[in-house]
Amino acid sequence: MDTNHTTMAETLSKHEKNLAAIIHASTFSKYFIPFGNFLLPLILWTANKKDHSFVDKNGKRALNFQISLLLYSIVLGIFTVPFMIGIIPEIFHLADFNFANFNEFNGINLDFHSFHPGRLLWPLGIVGAAHLGLFLVNIVYTILATIRTSEGLDFQYPISIPFIR
Repeated sequence: MDTNHTTMAETLSKHEKNLAAIIHASTFSKYFIPFGNFLLPLILWTANKKDHSFVDKNGKRALNFQISLLLYSIVLGIFTVPFMIGIIPEIFHLADFNFANFNEFNGINLDFHSFHPGRLLWPLGIVGAAHLGLFLVNIVYTILATIRTSEGLDFQYPISIPFIR
């Protein structure tokens, strides 16, 4: 163990360590409260950031990590939109649509039995696997952050963008 970590852990009060650990652990509240992964850490952080620098630093890191994960999820969702739009003509056979007889609707073939979901499953499978990866990263690193900060150690999340400085 680094001597810098030892002296830092010894100078922190048990209250500071517990507050920092609770901030990290409170991000799991998203499974019970909508946006709880942002609201509870934000409330705990803003209430205690002026009194404890360790709590201030960890509150920022927990929130930055949660905001980063949300951003990554949104980007993954945006990447799937072109695949979903590209599959619509195949589902409804719109390539065979006869615009000259638009009023008669005789050009639309709504035969769903000839639809092959393979083109849809690849991008959805990749995005699903990426979301599963983000879920696991969130669980593992939030638990690690909670444990390390409860011990008074400095913890830095991976793949976290420092939105709040």
